[in-house]
Amino acid sequence: MQKKRRLTNINLNVKLTMGIVGLFFLIIIIRLCFIVISNNVDGIDLREFADNRNTTKQTLYANRGIIYDRDGIPLAKNANSYKIIAILSPTRTTDAKNPYHVVDKDKTTKSLCSVLATDEKDKATCEKEVKNYLSQDLYQVELGNWGKIGEDEKRAIENLDLPGIEFETLSKKRQYINSSWASYILGYARTNDEGKIKGELGIEAYYNDILEGKDGFVEYQQDAYGYKMGNAENRVLAVSGSDIYLTIDSDIQNVLENAIANFSKSGSLDWAMLTVMNAKTGEIVGSATNPNFNPNNLVGLNSYLTPLVGYQYEPGSTMKIFSWMAAMENGIYKGDELYPSGIKVLSDGTKIKDFNDVGWGNINYDTGFAYSSNVGATNLALTLGSSKLIDFYNKMGFGEKTGLPLPGEEAGLIDFYYESELANASFGQGVLITPVQMLQALTSIANDGVMLRPQLVSKIVDSNGKTTYSFEREEVGEVIKKETADKMKELMHKVVYDSFDYNREYIPNGLSLIGKTGTAQIASPNGGYYTGYYDYIRSFAGMFPYEDPQYIIYFATKKYTGNDYVKIVAKTVEDIARVTNLSESKNDVDTKKIVSIPEYINKQVETAVLDIQKKNLKGIVLGDGKVVINQYPSSNTKTIDTSKIFIMTNGKEIKMPDVVGWSTNEIIAFCNFIGLKYKINGFGKVKTTNIVKDTVINVANMTLEITLE
Repeated sequence: MQKKRRLTNINLNVKLTMGIVGLFFLIIIIRLCFIVISNNVDGIDLREFADNRNTTKQTLYANRGIIYDRDGIPLAKNANSYKIIAILSPTRTTDAKNPYHVVDKDKTTKSLCSVLATDEKDKATCEKEVKNYLSQDLYQVELGNWGKIGEDEKRAIENLDLPGIEFETLSKKRQYINSSWASYILGYARTNDEGKIKGELGIEAYYNDILEGKDGFVEYQQDAYGYKMGNAENRVLAVSGSDIYLTIDSDIQNVLENAIANFSKSGSLDWAMLTVMNAKTGEIVGSATNPNFNPNNLVGLNSYLTPLVGYQYEPGSTMKIFSWMAAMENGIYKGDELYPSGIKVLSDGTKIKDFNDVGWGNINYDTGFAYSSNVGATNLALTLGSSKLIDFYNKMGFGEKTGLPLPGEEAGLIDFYYESELANASFGQGVLITPVQMLQALTSIANDGVMLRPQLVSKIVDSNGKTTYSFEREEVGEVIKKETADKMKELMHKVVYDSFDYNREYIPNGLSLIGKTGTAQIASPNGGYYTGYYDYIRSFAGMFPYEDPQYIIYFATKKYTGNDYVKIVAKTVEDIARVTNLSESKNDVDTKKIVSIPEYINKQVETAVLDIQKKNLKGIVLGDGKVVINQYPSSNTKTIDTSKIFIMTNGKEIKMPDVVGWSTNEIIAFCNFIGLKYKINGFGKVKTTNIVKDTVINVANMTLEITLE
């Protein structure tokens, strides 16, 4: 009885277990049916999930635009690396006349290896290994190490027009053709974590959105081995970035790079920069700096300030150009008015000193500019007042950004009120400027009072070859009168040719240069100024040729310990004249030479004239005496051969020479030498004068009226 009961219990347990198992399978079957019908489980679309597992999406990177110089010479371009993909399956081709797979494997092998191999030995190995890759029964293959190539190899293979050969970008890189050449203008770009090349300094950063273009993509199904399945794909093509043509002239840039490199060997320095602008258009045609850096590997990149627009500093006496012009524009300037130079004591007890501490006695303001007199600048500024000087500085563009397309442009600082601040501001201390502001302001002198906006981009061309931007000369406005511009050119000429002997080191061979020097103390972060022997920013702001300035040059260096900061300017101007074929006369620039003027005073006139002729100079004898009592230029100074040398004799009568055809600077030098007042009308060379040839000149009662053309 007990045995029968145990069997019954076993049967019940078996039935119960089978029922549970059956119920479990029933639930699974129901669930599977639900999945099949709905394609959705727990909010997940299984069909979409499956498609995504087999779908590959590759980015088609856009080609970054190329940066060129003004003449189309590439300065920055792409140097990407690629992987070669060979499509082997005939299913990729839908039109036999236009195949999209490798048709002739032998030809393809030989053609590829003609590019990939470097010599015959490599070529044999290449052909053997590439042929093995192409012989596989796969939809597509890669070519191992042979298939990893650069930009030049890619371009060469594309020119072979081989069916079935495609490329996949491995890495993206930017190449700078001339290394550190114009590095702070070009800047640099590098690949970020997303695989995109992004500009981080210079033109590369400022125009990044225009240069980078727009990436595309290709989307397709792949098998378990990662190969493409079939020939269906979704492809959106990349749009290449625009190309940018700068205003940089490579010939001039080379001159500046060599000049800065040689200059930097002559002494230590914190920094130096040399920039040249087209005076008639505002185009920056060259700018070199030290330190610079190599954009290809960023070696030497210790500062992210772009010197041309990011350096702010006290300019020193180059600012006298504008404080003197402010006086002229406000009607308070009298060039022949005398004042005591040396030291001026302000109402608060501040002493303003000329650089030699003692001055040059009573001098006029024209001479004060040539001698860079701080006392003269202070006198003019105090008469003018703070508000008018600030207004004029602002009118010339100081204190605001120029808009030059480089990142990090600073506005400088023009802010002064008290008497001592006003005095300092008149000779370039206590105010901050940038190099590009100085260049912009100087254009007003070269263009009869019209100031031009600085330019750095000549044109922009998109990927379809359409020019989307083209440079046009941009006038900021007429900021000074033509008479003021002409007078300042005359004064800047006196600085180089009629002031101190060491300024004659600025005189270039072959054409005339006018300008203004600057020596500024360097402000200390603890207040006041550094007092070390080399704690200065030395600079030169000028233009050439004098008769009709074509180029503006600005040079500045900080804490320079050598002695060549004067010579660099003259040599640079000579080299620019050479590479641009710039000359003031029919004589070739290279045929003119620098001549050192000897001492003629106390010599017989006949002897002096003979020596002048031997040096290929033109002697202008003034007076009817037999002995030389004065001369211009003075002895041991430099000038160019074919220049005029004025010698004053001990005779009483000075007759008017034939001055027709003389340059402006020559007629001015003549008048200043004999003490004759003058008025100039027009521009260019002397056409007529009111005092005719051979007239005896009475300097006390006559004024020479000069008409130029």
